[in-house]
Amino acid sequence: MLNFDGKGCERRGLKVLSPLVFAAASFPGPISSNKREGTMIRTRLLCLSAALLAVAASPVFAQELPVEGPVSTTALVHVQSKSDVPLNPAMLKLQVNGHDTAITWVRPVSSQAPQIAILIDEGLRSSFAAQLKDVADFINGLPPRAEVLVGYMENGMVRSATGQFSVNREAVVSQLRVPFSSPGASASPYFCLSEFVKHWPASKPGPRFVLMITNGVDPYNGRPSIMNQDSPYVQTAQEDAQRAGVAVYSIYFTDAGFRGARGSLSGQSYLGQVADATGGELFNQGAITPVSLTPYFAQFDKAVAESYTIGFSASVNGKNGSLTRIRLKSSQPGVKLHAPDAVWPGLAE
Repeated sequence: MLNFDGKGCERRGLKVLSPLVFAAASFPGPISSNKREGTMIRTRLLCLSAALLAVAASPVFAQELPVEGPVSTTALVHVQSKSDVPLNPAMLKLQVNGHDTAITWVRPVSSQAPQIAILIDEGLRSSFAAQLKDVADFINGLPPRAEVLVGYMENGMVRSATGQFSVNREAVVSQLRVPFSSPGASASPYFCLSEFVKHWPASKPGPRFVLMITNGVDPYNGRPSIMNQDSPYVQTAQEDAQRAGVAVYSIYFTDAGFRGARGSLSGQSYLGQVADATGGELFNQGAITPVSLTPYFAQFDKAVAESYTIGFSASVNGKNGSLTRIRLKSSQPGVKLHAPDAVWPGLAE
C-alpha cells in the first residue's frame, strides 16, 4: 500500500522532493509494456498526485495566491461623543489608501458578541493582589453576550487556564490570581501580544478587544529612553493586532522591576503607540500606580459600548498579507473617532 507521506516513494527507489519541486519535475515518458516499468510509472503518478495535494493544502501556498479586485473588509471603531448622541453613519467619511471609499454598513458592537481578552503581566508588583476584586467586579459587569478570556503574559506567551473565551463569568473569575511579581516575567508584553493575536482563540467571529495590564516596557529594545523609542518588536505587535482586527487597550501598572521615570515614560509611550494604531486607548495616571482600577474599567466598558464595526471594500495591496492604510473621519459635531490606521484586506467578521 502506498504511503502518501513520501515513505512509499522512497521504498520504491524514488527521490522524495519538496511538493513544489516534485510538481515541477519532468513527467515520465511513454508507458512501456514492461510490467516493472509500468508499476514504477503508476507509483510516480500517485506520488505526484500526493505532492500536488500537499501543495494545494499548504498554508504558505494558499496565502500567496493572488487576489484580484476589492474584497470585503471590516474595521473596529470607537466613537466618543461629548453629549452621548448616537453615531450618524451618514456623516462618516472613509479613505482607503488615500482614496474615498464607500462604507457599506455600520453595526454597533452592543448588538454583537464582543470577544474581550484581559492580559495581565506576570511581572506586575505584588500590590496588584489588592486589585483582583476590581477585576472580578469588572468581568461580572460586562454585557451578557460578551465572551471573556483571562490570560497571564509570561516568557513571550499568554497562558490561560482554559485557552478559550467564555460567557461563564464565574468560570472566568475563578482563573484570576496574583501574578508572579518577577521582574521581566513577560519577557516583553509585545511578544505576548503578537503571539496571542496571531492565534486568536475564538471559534466564531466577533468584535475583538484586548485589555493589557502592564508597565509596557520593552526590555529587548535596549535602554528605556525617550531617545530610544523605535522598537521593532512594538511595531510588529502593532501590525499583528491590525491584521487580526484587534483593538488594543492598556492600563498602565508598574512592574516589580520598575525602571524609574524613564522606564515609565518609555513603557507608556509604547502602549500609547499600539493603542493609537489599533483604535484602542491607554489608561494611566502618569507614572503613578493607580489605587483602584475601577475607573479605568469603567472607561473601557464605555468604550466597548460606544464601538462600531464598519464594512467596506479594500483591494489587496501587493503581497497578500500586507496592510492597507485607512483614514476614518466624522463631520458629526462633538464626535471623536478612535480607529485603526491600517487593516488587512479581506478581514471580515
